[in-house]
Amino acid sequence: MIAIQFDHFGGPEVLQPVELAAPVPGPGEVLLTVEAAGVNFADTHQTDGSYLGADALPYVPGSEVVARTPDGRRVLARVSHGYAEQVTAKESALLEIPEDLGAAEALALMVQGLTAWHLLRTSARLRAGETVVVHSAAGGVGSLAVQLAREFGAGRVLAQVSSPDKERLVLDLGADAVVGYPLQEKADVVLDAVGGELFDLALDSLASFGRLVSYGSAARTGFTPVDPARLGRLNAAVVGFWLRPTLAAPGAVDGPLEELFGLVAEGRLKPVAGGSYPLTEARRAHEDMLARRTVGKVVLVP
Repeated sequence: MIAIQFDHFGGPEVLQPVELAAPVPGPGEVLLTVEAAGVNFADTHQTDGSYLGADALPYVPGSEVVARTPDGRRVLARVSHGYAEQVTAKESALLEIPEDLGAAEALALMVQGLTAWHLLRTSARLRAGETVVVHSAAGGVGSLAVQLAREFGAGRVLAQVSSPDKERLVLDLGADAVVGYPLQEKADVVLDAVGGELFDLALDSLASFGRLVSYGSAARTGFTPVDPARLGRLNAAVVGFWLRPTLAAPGAVDGPLEELFGLVAEGRLKPVAGGSYPLTEARRAHEDMLARRTVGKVVLVP
């Protein structure tokens, strides 16, 4: 089978198509034929070594797929090494999905959807009427967080984006306005996947008892250390979030996914399908994502 692998750390250029033997399912696992593999920003961190150690190399990235089981079921699955034509997954973790649901839309609900759900419900503990600011609002997580914030009762949803095309997208998704810093109003909740200077600007824009939830560092410039005395003066909180340990908690997957799929079925949540790339062009998909040329959910198609 064809898979995408890297044998040393670096930028998108290290991603190479290779021929590998198909994986062999272990006990309780099933071999899946991949229809589409999701691309996540975390994959770029694996590629540059900020998520993996050298002892993991060579490595096939990819954590989610839409695929077919040997008996023909169409499923959504969390996996390891998903950038491939075939993968294995635990039978107990498969979620059957409708034939008429696009692969990108389904994949958007796995990593990005669960992230957006937990950012608002679990980490920010959003309350009705609060003002929410979503950074990178046209991206996979952001485009869902804008909609879910409204669905969960936010009074105002403000979006931060990087281009006019993305402005139009997030306004169509239900954002009240596109904003820059300094904000014209204080924010109760800020969702930040960027870090760097944007993190500092957001922290100073929090209302009393506001929460800044940090869940990434796309700027790759590090963070200014946060002085607890500064938080005391702001009367605010900084909350860190990482999806991987969150998904290990009881009830963290099935219930939220059921709610997300229900909202999609009712037409109240619209995952944004972004770019679709041939599997062998994974390098280009990463390049476009890092250059902020993508929106919504990006997928690789074998």
